[in-house]
Amino acid sequence: MIDITLDNFQTELVEASLTTPVLLDIWAEWCGPCKQLGPVLEKLEIEYEGRFKLAKLDADKVPQLSSQLSQMFGVRSIPFCVMFVGGQPVDGFVGAIPAEQIREFLDKHVPGAEELEAQQQEEEAQEALAEGDTDAALEKLQHAVATDPANDDARFDYVKLLLQLGREDDAKVAFAPVIDRRALVRRFDSLQRWMDAIDAAGDPSQWAQRLAEADAKIAAAKRDFDARFARAQLLMAQQQWTAAMDELLEILMRDKAWNEDLARKTYIAILDVIEPPKPKVAEGQIPPDDPTVATYRRRLSSVVLS
Repeated sequence: MIDITLDNFQTELVEASLTTPVLLDIWAEWCGPCKQLGPVLEKLEIEYEGRFKLAKLDADKVPQLSSQLSQMFGVRSIPFCVMFVGGQPVDGFVGAIPAEQIREFLDKHVPGAEELEAQQQEEEAQEALAEGDTDAALEKLQHAVATDPANDDARFDYVKLLLQLGREDDAKVAFAPVIDRRALVRRFDSLQRWMDAIDAAGDPSQWAQRLAEADAKIAAAKRDFDARFARAQLLMAQQQWTAAMDELLEILMRDKAWNEDLARKTYIAILDVIEPPKPKVAEGQIPPDDPTVATYRRRLSSVVLS
């Protein structure tokens, strides 16, 4: 629990809520219900084991903030509690309500224990990948998905790593629970396009021959877009990403809308697949873009907008 003042409200309330929800208790020394509510909130902060932070604001000592929040929510009495998430006040309640009602309020905004565990496993998986330990990363991502099936980032990274390791069948099994959401989650659609490319490429022992056949067709007809797209899919199956995007750009330079934007959508899918996690930087700084992803984004924009 922390006391909010004019000096620290930006860091301890607004910025702190970017990573962990913060419940702000607006109270006053003369308020009897405030004194009843305070100990309940403190016990709940302990019970929730760090899933939210409790902050307190003395309405008499910091009237500017308490008045502003009260006007925002149309509230004229205390105790008044405001939930901050993502740097913004998103919800609140008035009065010394029972603990069970407060839990119901908290559960609407505070991540569950399983969700936090999955997030931790996801972060540890990325650290393992950075160290080159793919086995540990795969185990942690599998655990994250099992713990919190709704964690889209963990599932994306899990399926992606399975595909990178050549375990296409396992990847399809892991992807199956979200296949119906590919139209809603672009990165899932991108994974599906990669799997489609692997299926279209067929037997790896025939890849060299099929590339040669595609090259021959393209040499005979520069606008043989079917051959160019088949070549791009073969390169995707081999994880030759920049070469695949170069081939797709050849299509886009000649026909931007070919086959219902298939070349452009596949190009974007590759960018999604190859983009690495953003590196951690100091607070207030913007993490740098991956140079390959940035370069090929600019090339796509140049062609599409030309």
